[in-house]
Amino acid sequence: MSPTRLLPRLAAAAAFLAFAAQAAPVRTERVEAELHAEKAAAVAGKPATVGLRLKHDEHWHTYWKNPGDSGLPTKIKWTLPEGWTAGAFQWPHPERLPFGPLVNYGYSGETMLLAELTPPANAKPGPVTITGDADWLVCSDVCIPEKASLRLEFAVAEGDPAPRSGETARFAKARASVPARTEGWKAESTMAGGLLTVRFVPPEGAVAPGKAFFFPDRESFIEPAAPQSLTRDGGGFRLAVKLAQPELKDIGTVAGVIVTEGAWPDLPGRKAVEIAAPLVASFPAPAAALPVPDAPAPAGSGGSLAAALAFAFLGGILLNLMPCVFPVLGIKVMGFVRHAHGDSRALWMQGVVFSAGVLVSFLVLAGLLLALRAGGAQLGWGFQLQSPAFVTLLAALFFLMALNLFGVFEWGGFAQSMTSNVSAQGRYADAFLAGVLATLVATPCTAPFMGAAVGFTLAQPAAISLAVFAMLGVGMALPVLALSLFPGALKRLPRPGPWMETFKQVMAFPLFATVVWLAWVLGAQAGNDAVMMLLAGLLLLALAAWIYGRWAHSESLLRFVFAGAIAAAGLWLAWPHGALAPGTAQASVPRAGEVPWQAWSPEKLAELRAAGTPVFVDFTAAWCVTCQVNKRVALNREEVVKAFADRGVVPLKADWTNHDPRITAALAELGRNALPVYAFYAPGAAQPKLLPEVLTASIVVDELSRLPAPKQAAVPATPKN
Repeated sequence: MSPTRLLPRLAAAAAFLAFAAQAAPVRTERVEAELHAEKAAAVAGKPATVGLRLKHDEHWHTYWKNPGDSGLPTKIKWTLPEGWTAGAFQWPHPERLPFGPLVNYGYSGETMLLAELTPPANAKPGPVTITGDADWLVCSDVCIPEKASLRLEFAVAEGDPAPRSGETARFAKARASVPARTEGWKAESTMAGGLLTVRFVPPEGAVAPGKAFFFPDRESFIEPAAPQSLTRDGGGFRLAVKLAQPELKDIGTVAGVIVTEGAWPDLPGRKAVEIAAPLVASFPAPAAALPVPDAPAPAGSGGSLAAALAFAFLGGILLNLMPCVFPVLGIKVMGFVRHAHGDSRALWMQGVVFSAGVLVSFLVLAGLLLALRAGGAQLGWGFQLQSPAFVTLLAALFFLMALNLFGVFEWGGFAQSMTSNVSAQGRYADAFLAGVLATLVATPCTAPFMGAAVGFTLAQPAAISLAVFAMLGVGMALPVLALSLFPGALKRLPRPGPWMETFKQVMAFPLFATVVWLAWVLGAQAGNDAVMMLLAGLLLLALAAWIYGRWAHSESLLRFVFAGAIAAAGLWLAWPHGALAPGTAQASVPRAGEVPWQAWSPEKLAELRAAGTPVFVDFTAAWCVTCQVNKRVALNREEVVKAFADRGVVPLKADWTNHDPRITAALAELGRNALPVYAFYAPGAAQPKLLPEVLTASIVVDELSRLPAPKQAAVPATPKN
């Protein structure tokens, strides 16, 4: 037989003899370790799969590449023939290993870590020796660092080597535990207020898993022991978990493994997949992050897109009952009354245009909010009223509108008044502007159902967020639109006549009331001096409006010059020159019968909770009408004040009147970005209890009464004489 034909046979025989003489497993104190090869030999230039098998004693475990709260990953240092290369471990998906308050990621029982060894393209057939110095940390109640020097007698052969006897099933099982790569699934992630949210959209025809858990590749990225929330999102799902503190700053893509309870929907026999979800938005948490609920959206309200849309619609309808919205809607309804006996088509068109003004304004405000948040700004819904300048301009506008209704002046050709009937074009412009104005003053007034729906948008893609805000606008515009479509009730009123002038002047008083409220908001933001300057500026605006209206029939240019100059001086005088520092407005001395609020801060909350003190946090603002109503009808009640004192509850006020990124982040952690929010932290509770947005005294007292009464210090008995 020629040497060229004999050489492959000798190589194959050498490989068989090598495996027959393979070294026995190495036994350490708690682990049995061994190297395995899938096939009888390697082929020059092609990778061959080998595995490090670890068999743990009962109740002992080793660790994944990210060990979780504690531990060290298994490592191996290869000693290979010249020219050979070794790939990284193909890690099987881990399991959660709780230990007290910690959760680690690793393996128990038996597992095998796969790796690929590749001989050089010019490797000659024949036997080779592979060694690996492996070390691992094996833990139970205690942890033991162990290591072993492992040996694998291997070979290089030509052709396609046969699988080694008994290894096919072992390697098939190991490969099934390695996370697969999904095809067609889309993923994106956000980091907001201490929460990581990963959203998955399956390809057409695929379904989302029923239950899943996320294991990140990066250490110190999430809290391993924190609960993870999986919620449906249309055909896909969202998975949320608390971020570790301090948050990692260099995250561009969230990478890791998703492990399902059963098989992955479109991968039979596989229960783990790799993910790489680009980070589309990141809003950092405060230095002392608050505990978070299990889910970013409040349970039972807004946990899915359909629920969020439904609650946004109901909240929008109820916004019409808010006192900050009523003056604008009253003026619009007054315009309907004027035209109720006229052209029904014009009335219908006014309703449609008003609704368009509301809807466009909601989308513009929501888009601006999302854009600013994507740029790193921490803002919440109603953010425009956190600006003293905006509050001042809104007060001036409402003041001028009230003077117009009193007949001090008319808008003229530039913009018809809300009650103008000069032309259809003027009526439609008025209707659109009324919708815009109603939206601007409505957003700070969070109606019931609205907070959860708005909070749902925090970690959603822009399209979903805008859909929720649009539904909010639809709900708010619906009553006015319905009135314009079915004006039968209005036609029962008398025809327009002198009574309309009285009705118009009466409608000015709600506008003046709104100006009073805005002046109070400005005082909370910028102090009493700002209120005085606003009132002085409004006085000059009134003078300018009187000059403009008194000589309305004069063609003299001086009328416009004097009126314009005085109005400009009034605005300059009223313009705020600063705002109080965050927390300043909270530092007021409580009066008798009021809750003794302390100023909220993340540090204060963390200090009280660490001491086991129950805490009630009121997230409020001067411009939040619902907050102020709750304070008067529910919180500042004798039984509530007594319950706080009897149960040793510390009340903290987080005042969001001025922009405060710490409060914005705290709200985001609670799944909210609108007011009011009431969070009750019971001692030992992992997360706060969120109370309803509309409070009653009984709701607060019932919640506090669940706490045990604090123990009183024993009083020594007075000795008898």
